[in-house]
Amino acid sequence: MAPRGGAPRLVLLFSGKRKSGKDFVTEALQSRHRRQTVARSTGSGISRLRLRSRLATFELGADVCAVLRLSGPLKEQYAQEHGLNFQRLLDASAYKEAYRRDMILWGEAQRQADPGFFCRKVVEGVCQPVWLVSDTRRLSDVQWFREAYGSVTQTVRVVASEQSRQQRGWAFTPGVDDGESECGLDNFGDFDWVVENDGDEQRLEEQLGNLIGFVRSRL
Repeated sequence: MAPRGGAPRLVLLFSGKRKSGKDFVTEALQSRHRRQTVARSTGSGISRLRLRSRLATFELGADVCAVLRLSGPLKEQYAQEHGLNFQRLLDASAYKEAYRRDMILWGEAQRQADPGFFCRKVVEGVCQPVWLVSDTRRLSDVQWFREAYGSVTQTVRVVASEQSRQQRGWAFTPGVDDGESECGLDNFGDFDWVVENDGDEQRLEEQLGNLIGFVRSRL
């Protein structure tokens, strides 16, 4: 059973390959007053500053919308058990990459013992009405949220070509990119929403505008 800090009105489960832009999309949907901060990052393939400026009138804000990362409680528990720096495991650093494969294997073992462990952890105490789960990776994740929150749960797939992902720093890594953490939802079927993030700023703006309009209709 899900721990309910507050029953959400909408849960959006975001998934996608590495460097597809899942974090960028969820942050763009939530953020309201962070333009000067995000201007430093170009990992999305377009100017975050320009896109956020255009979306300013549509953004939801952290008081309405919570970004939840299933990898957060996973990395925290992994760091505690292995004597590692939790904060450094959260960023896109070489430090995290050095432990990625072993962390994936460790996480899989935890899920086999308790498929809903990390899902329960990440929703504890969350009170905002809209939840954006930025790193849904497995069918068991989707099943848990659907069982816990029913019809308010929807799936969002962020897609980008291999060329776009390579331009953002992606390179195929055996044991990571061919594992369940990257491929677990490849054959999921029909997602409720698909967001194309190949660097076309206008196209992305239109898609996010449509998605934000839907979110607001549920508030």
